[in-house]
Amino acid sequence: MSTDLILALDVPTREEAAPLLRQLRGSLNWVKIGLQMFTAHGPDYVRAVADEGFNVFLDLKLHDIPNTVAKAVESLAPLPIGMLTLHTCGGREMMVAAQKAAAQTKPGLLLLGVTVLTSTNAAGLAETGVNAAPESQVLRLAKLATDAGLRGLVCSPLEVPVLRRELPAHMQLVTPGIRSAAAAGTDDQKRTMTPAEAARAGSSFIVVGRPILKAPDPAAAARAIMEELRQRHNQTQANDG
Repeated sequence: MSTDLILALDVPTREEAAPLLRQLRGSLNWVKIGLQMFTAHGPDYVRAVADEGFNVFLDLKLHDIPNTVAKAVESLAPLPIGMLTLHTCGGREMMVAAQKAAAQTKPGLLLLGVTVLTSTNAAGLAETGVNAAPESQVLRLAKLATDAGLRGLVCSPLEVPVLRRELPAHMQLVTPGIRSAAAAGTDDQKRTMTPAEAARAGSSFIVVGRPILKAPDPAAAARAIMEELRQRHNQTQANDG
């Protein structure tokens, strides 16, 4: 299984993003647009990034009553997006409605169920009344999402091994919380892995923001991560052969 890289375009303005995208064009395929950029610049910015040649992962983490989320999916379907997130804690009925809306309006759209945010640990879960360990809660939500018909999940790379054991092989696992060994533990991400570790665990995609955005040469940083993933894939193929 190969692992692809998604750039988390978590910057304040499109003016700041523009030179980064110019540098990174040709270095990676996917760009994630989250709440910050979507709220500031709206659907037109999604189209602009797609026009630059990138595949767009729209990370809005939809969470509302089933009908509202389904209508939101329908509204977003005309945009040039390949992935869209919703919160699995919205429940089975909400996820079923969202998946049905996607199938009817944009069959190729990959709806990703967000399980437990990588900024959340056991203490954070307990504050919200969830007394399970993060791994247990992720697995519970992941199975619920699978039963609801979703074909992908967002989770910490630490939970990927158990999900690969417990879920169908076709599930796409998208993992933020990717840091170099030197940077681990230096920011708000609490459950992290390096790119190679995440690929080894079975991540379909890794989401990387700050390690690329804050690098002196973002394009070189992206290429280095892609090379790390490529080497890991080649090593796996050699071992399997």
